[in-house]
Amino acid sequence: MGAEHPSPTPQTHAAPVAPAPAAAALPPDDEPATPEGPAPAAPEAPARGADTARAEHLPSTAHATALSAAAVPAPAAGGEPLPSIPQTPAPDAGPARAEDLRAMTQTTAHTAHTADTAAPRPPGGDTVATRSRRQQRESARRPSFLVEERREEPAREGVRGALNRFGLKLAPDVDEQSARDDEIAVSQHWPGPRTIAVVNGKGGAGKTPTTILLAAVFARFGGAGVLAWDNNQTRGTLGWRTQSGVHDRTLLEMLPATGHLLGPQAQSADLANFVHHQPREKYDVLRSKPIRLAHENRLHPQDVDAIHAVAAKFYRLILIDSGNDESDPMWLRMIDHADQLVVATTTRADHAEAGALLLEALDERDERSARLAEQSVVVVSQADPKATPTEVETVVAGYRALARDVIAIPFDHEMVDGHLEYGALARRTQRAWLSAAAAVARGL
Repeated sequence: MGAEHPSPTPQTHAAPVAPAPAAAALPPDDEPATPEGPAPAAPEAPARGADTARAEHLPSTAHATALSAAAVPAPAAGGEPLPSIPQTPAPDAGPARAEDLRAMTQTTAHTAHTADTAAPRPPGGDTVATRSRRQQRESARRPSFLVEERREEPAREGVRGALNRFGLKLAPDVDEQSARDDEIAVSQHWPGPRTIAVVNGKGGAGKTPTTILLAAVFARFGGAGVLAWDNNQTRGTLGWRTQSGVHDRTLLEMLPATGHLLGPQAQSADLANFVHHQPREKYDVLRSKPIRLAHENRLHPQDVDAIHAVAAKFYRLILIDSGNDESDPMWLRMIDHADQLVVATTTRADHAEAGALLLEALDERDERSARLAEQSVVVVSQADPKATPTEVETVVAGYRALARDVIAIPFDHEMVDGHLEYGALARRTQRAWLSAAAAVARGL
């Protein structure tokens, strides 16, 4: 027989196996592990060494892999396994190692459980996660299938409108499109009431026609809820140039009823006792009483506050026709309530100069009045039919440095005297007043 060669220790390569449950890792110390059913016969082994004991008592494949990796060197580059390094077991290594492994298993399981339960969870749990996902979707800004677009109607006027009546669909020209844009501007509703003060320190400058026709445009295109208020203590003519209702009451009769009108039981229909509705133009008029002397019509600032509070409760748009005395407390209180200033003037030099002086005075009054003056709209009406285009342009150009916008109104016989209605004006005059109202609306 040749010389005996010690057989190499077999290599242990642990296959990937799902970890065993931690609860079944080891039996209790005082009870032997008893598998259910008859145990399969195992081949006799000459001795039970430390390696055999460790293999039998490993709690999981993960520990077996770790131990095997520590005890067995990696294979060589050529693919042949390297001879194993003999391990010298320590005395009584079996039971002691099993005890260490049991303690290691329990510590690992306890640590994993503690990490899982001790990790801070945001309040709301899944709700927070759902909200986070929703926020991510919203931040991604997926383009919506519902695209809002303004579909323009075909042309209705001019040559294009005539061709469209034969079946074509031509877009409006520049002038018609501009008119449609102005209509949209005056048709909007604002969040909360808006107050427009129409002013000029000179009588006959066109304040009353401007108040009437702006109110008519806003009501025609934007709907009801428009009030024209005569805040004139020196024979205001707003009531004379508009239609009368079924009564002859004025703001003087309304003033004692402001307490009730501001109360919770008041209704918008109660205003019909004091205002005069314009059935064609769709707005209301709150008159003064021009047949009385100025001292009999005189109101105090708190009276203006009360009337404005009622108007702001029931109307979305309030246009105030003012008097000529810029130092009157009633006039100044109107300025305090105004959101937009409109300077009315004609092409006459004295009217234009009075309007310019008023803007300069407001610029020096206080910061709010200065802002109103800077953002004002000037309406230049051609009261004289013989006024030349150059004369009109001179006034318009002079105001461009003082106001936000200036609109010229052509001469129209319907504006001279008598009841004034927007529908009775010439077509080009209507278009000019629409532009004036749109300019005012863009400042609200």
